[in-house]
Amino acid sequence: MAALAESLATAQFATRIDRLTAQAETVDRQISAVASLRGQITQLASAVGERVRTGDLAVQPQIANSAVATVSKGIATGSGSYTLEVSELAAAQVLSSPAIATPTTVMGAGSLTLRFGTIAAGVLNEDLTHAPITVTIASGSTLNDVAAAINGARAGVTAYVLNGTDGAHLMFKGSTGAANAFTIEATETPGEEGLAALAWTPAAAPAQLLTPAASAVFKLDGLEMTSQSNTINDVVPGLNLTLTGRNPATPTTIRFSNPSTAVTTFMNDLTGALNELVAELNKDVDPLTGDLARDSGARALRRGLSQLAGNIAMPSATVGEPRTLADLGLATNRDGTFRLDTTRLAATLQSSPTGVAAMLTNGIHGVYASLDRLSRAVTVATDPGTLGGSLARLNAQKAKLASDQLGLTEAQDKLRSQLITRFARTDSRVGASRATLSFLQNQIDAWNAPRN
Repeated sequence: MAALAESLATAQFATRIDRLTAQAETVDRQISAVASLRGQITQLASAVGERVRTGDLAVQPQIANSAVATVSKGIATGSGSYTLEVSELAAAQVLSSPAIATPTTVMGAGSLTLRFGTIAAGVLNEDLTHAPITVTIASGSTLNDVAAAINGARAGVTAYVLNGTDGAHLMFKGSTGAANAFTIEATETPGEEGLAALAWTPAAAPAQLLTPAASAVFKLDGLEMTSQSNTINDVVPGLNLTLTGRNPATPTTIRFSNPSTAVTTFMNDLTGALNELVAELNKDVDPLTGDLARDSGARALRRGLSQLAGNIAMPSATVGEPRTLADLGLATNRDGTFRLDTTRLAATLQSSPTGVAAMLTNGIHGVYASLDRLSRAVTVATDPGTLGGSLARLNAQKAKLASDQLGLTEAQDKLRSQLITRFARTDSRVGASRATLSFLQNQIDAWNAPRN
């Protein structure tokens, strides 16, 4: 009877359980396929962004003598070559106070006033456009406290304490550039003198000036130029300089690279990656065997890929500059796969290298932006017509199927328990009937037995 109850309960729900199991397996395959497609397009966009950001696709400046300066790409796209000769590097004024006993020596109270300008022949020619800064020194301030007060004033001069062989020194360091030289005036609070030891003028204590303020002096293509800083951005279109050494009378050369080979390799890699995505997509949307044959998100991705080459990637491009990925040689075949038109790419690189460089940036327009836009468009979870929407819908279906399967399992267990209980009572009644029949049979046998 127990075995019969088990068999009946199983048979009652077998068809529905099998159907839900098959549906769950299908949904699991669909979730895996959608997640794979979403991951591929997202990773492709991310990889392109990383390659554009850190790769060698843009026109980059290169310097022959790297000891003289480091060079980097500016805002614009540069071209051609230049000569660079550096005769002076920009320097910050470094000033030392006289020796003080210890950093905790009390320096009195009052104020220190910093005046800025250029120093020539022991005299400060004050820059009237650069307002003087007065730093208040509280009563009982030590040398360390004075340094903290100057730094807290953010006056363009930093202060720190160094212990020299002859005692503690308050060090002052300004900003680079000849125009950022400075003097120090002290005003003492009566009865709390001591700040006068920190006052400084070039004529009064020239030995305390350890490094004079200086501007960078260099020649670019023979034209002498100056800079308050050793870093000069966009000194010519597309060229940033950071001067690091001197090379008087021995100019070095700066040239902009030709990225044609790197761009061709990049476009070949991009075409191959897109074809891997298309192959996966075509398998998934096959009308006979594909798990996503009727999935709206997969169809949206297919439409997006079919339009990728022809979409406007650079809306602000002028006549003759590349505007689409097709201008960089990306072509779409009839079956949705891609090929690289190397002839068209070479022609674009020849006619508009700066336009190609503009497309290969991390800006809001260009190759990366186009792929990133497609990736975001087909993965947004709130749109039911995208891969993200499909994933959300399929996960909801999976949860519903799991709930239904749990419900059927519970109903099957309930029916099994009911049948076992019912059959147990029947079994008991059958057992009782068998006992009665056995008793009657024994009585009949006794009646029919031969008598002596």
